[in-house]
Amino acid sequence: DSGKSTTTGHLIYKLGGIDKRVIERFEKEAAEMNKRSFKYAWVLDKLKAERERGITIDIALWKFETTRYYCTVIDAPGHRDFIKNMITGTSQADCAVLIIDSTTGGFEAGISKDGQTREHALLAFTLGVKQMICCCNKMDATTPKYSKARYDEIVKEVSSYLKKVGYNPDKIPFVPISGFEGDNMIERSTNLDWYKGPTLLDALDQIQEPKRPSDKPLRLSL
Repeated sequence: DSGKSTTTGHLIYKLGGIDKRVIERFEKEAAEMNKRSFKYAWVLDKLKAERERGITIDIALWKFETTRYYCTVIDAPGHRDFIKNMITGTSQADCAVLIIDSTTGGFEAGISKDGQTREHALLAFTLGVKQMICCCNKMDATTPKYSKARYDEIVKEVSSYLKKVGYNPDKIPFVPISGFEGDNMIERSTNLDWYKGPTLLDALDQIQEPKRPSDKPLRLSL
């Protein structure tokens, strides 16, 4: 619900990972189901049930290239019913990208006691994912639009929680974005000119490459 698949699909499209004609086809098909805003999400949500329900059920992988890395993005489900699949995807990651719904009511639901934002952050840390990027999504739908005050409020509250979980919030970039409109994803947005930090693409390029114990004996979990 926070826009994970839409953000991922739009980023892949902007980086040239999918053809414009495919997006146009998704837009047409989504409109026929009264789900026009799901056109980018459908890049990764391919199951019939996912498209009908408007949620991610299974993990999906896609590769793209930045100026520094070859990245494999794992789009994991956020819905509580499919948390097992989310754990499978998250456990393979070198860095977690926490997508936060910035809308009124949306953020409050996510950061509440049983909210998805809390649950996902805790799971990521528990599964050993020590690097994180936070995206304050849906900035085009805040009140007023692209609100700095709303962004500051979210950064303060999420930072406090991440510190309790075990992360160092000072090392986590908080990027205000619109996954649907494309603001601050690969280029700076004039709608967010008050923000001076990295774009989402810049933040991905700043990930520290983990050391792989490739010279060690093979270990298998049973």
